[in-house]
Amino acid sequence: MLFDTDVLIWVFRGNAKAATAIDAAQRRHLSIVNYMELLHGARSRAEVKAIKNFLADCRFETLPLTENIGHRASIYMEEYGLKVAMCLADALVAATAVEGKLILCTANRKHYKPISELELKPFRP
Repeated sequence: MLFDTDVLIWVFRGNAKAATAIDAAQRRHLSIVNYMELLHGARSRAEVKAIKNFLADCRFETLPLTENIGHRASIYMEEYGLKVAMCLADALVAATAVEGKLILCTANRKHYKPISELELKPFRP
């Protein structure tokens, strides 16, 4: 399972449903884009450390960007960028999930729903 940034943020806010969703996954992945978004939102070195410790403790595997992911993301931007206001980060996360044959757990269904080859697990806090 690939977890979108929003689900991870809910965990850091203490949301039990988000923690349960992560606990239930046998394998936990996040895109390097998700990781960078988490770091971008950190307000201190302590928060950066907490993020890194959480991801390590939960055994998240951070997936890198590849040429195939970049190509697929560019197609998603062309096709869905204007239609559903898909941003660059969402296109890269979706492409990472599709290329890795992973289910994407997200609360942000609106931006991902049109991508037929993407399997979503909707999260509701």
